[in-house]
Amino acid sequence: MTVHRAGRDSELFGLLVDNVARLVDEQLIPAEVEAEEAEAIPPRIHRMLREFGLFGMAVPEEFGGLDFSMGEEVQVMFEFCRAAPAYRSLIGTTNGVGGKSIVLAGTGAQRERYLPQIARGDLIVSFCLTEPDAGSDARSLKTWARQCGDDYVINGTKRFISNAPEAGLFIVMARTDRDDTRASGISAFLVEAGTPGLSVGAPMKKMGHRAAHIADVVFEDCTVPATALLGGVEGLGFKTAMRVLDQGRVHIGAVAVGLGRRLIDESVEYAKSRFQFGKAIGEFQLVQAMLADSEAEWFAARSMVERAADRLDAGERITKEAASTKYFATEALWRIADRAVQIHGGYGYVADYPVERLFRDARLLRIFEGTSQIQQVVIAREMLREG
Repeated sequence: MTVHRAGRDSELFGLLVDNVARLVDEQLIPAEVEAEEAEAIPPRIHRMLREFGLFGMAVPEEFGGLDFSMGEEVQVMFEFCRAAPAYRSLIGTTNGVGGKSIVLAGTGAQRERYLPQIARGDLIVSFCLTEPDAGSDARSLKTWARQCGDDYVINGTKRFISNAPEAGLFIVMARTDRDDTRASGISAFLVEAGTPGLSVGAPMKKMGHRAAHIADVVFEDCTVPATALLGGVEGLGFKTAMRVLDQGRVHIGAVAVGLGRRLIDESVEYAKSRFQFGKAIGEFQLVQAMLADSEAEWFAARSMVERAADRLDAGERITKEAASTKYFATEALWRIADRAVQIHGGYGYVADYPVERLFRDARLLRIFEGTSQIQQVVIAREMLREG
C-alpha cells in the first residue's frame, strides 16, 4: 500500500508515475549510450527532469516541491531507475541527504533560501561527509571548523563527493569540537559554490555511473558566516545525517528494484530472441532457472522496499528494516546483474548490449550509502539491542 500525503489524489499520482515510465522509455533509455560516451547527462535530459519536478520530490509543497511520502517516492523510483542509475544520481543526493537535511534541520531562513531553488532544479546539492581516511567510520572525520567572531573557518578534504562538479551548494560535515570525538562534536555547514577557499577536483574515472560525477572537495581556510551553520546550532551534523539515513537506505533499495527490473526485462527479451540448437534459449530449463531466480529475488526486494516505506510513513522506527532492505535489495541486484550477463553469454560482455554497462552500474549499489557489511553490522546490532 502506498501512503499518500494528505489531500493527494491517488489517480493523479498514478498518472505521474505513468508519465515517468514514458519518460524513461522514450527519452532516458534511448539517451543512455550518449550519456555514457560523453560521461555527462545531456542538457536536454536535465531540462526534462526539471520540468517533471523530480528535483522537488522531498521538498514541501510550500516551497514549490512535490512533498512525496516515502511510499510515493519508492513507486516513482521503481520506474525511474529502470534507466541508467546515473540519471538518479543527478537528483538523488539533492533530494536525499542534501535536501532532506535542510527540510529536517534547516532554519527558517535556510529553508526559504535553498528549498525553492532545489525544487525548481536550479540548485544541485552535494553532501560532503566521506574523507580520504573516513568512510564507513564517519565519526573519525578530520575536517574541522573553528569559530572566528561571526564566521566559521573550515579546513579539510572530502572524497567521492557525488555531483561535486555541478553542485551549487555543499552540505559539509565538520568537527566543531576537536576535543569531542563523538558524533556530538560534528556540525553541518551550508557552503555555496564559489566561496573562497572551496575548490573541487577533477571528476574521478569510475567503473560505472560514468555520466554521474564524483570528485574531491577541498576546504582551505574556507570562511562562511555563522548563518551557514545548519539549524544555527553546533552538533547537529551527524545527528541530522542519521535521521535521514533510514530514508536513504529505503530509497537505494528502490533504486536496486528499478534497475533489477530493467536487467530482468533485457534478459527475458534476449532469451526469447536468441536461438541455439534450433530453439530460443529461453526454452532451456537452466536459462529458465536463472530467470526464475531473478524474478523471485526482485519480487522479494520490491516487497521489502514497499513494506519499509509504509512503516516509515507510519512514523515507526525502522533502522533494522531499512538496513535489511538496502542490504538484500542491492545484493539481489548484483545476482540479477550477474545472471543477465550469463544469459547473454559473450554478448553480455561487450558494449553492444546494455547489460554490460548496467552490470558495472549495479556494482556501486553494494558500496555507497553504507556497504553491505555495514548493513550487516547495523542489522545485528539492532537484533541484539531488541533481544
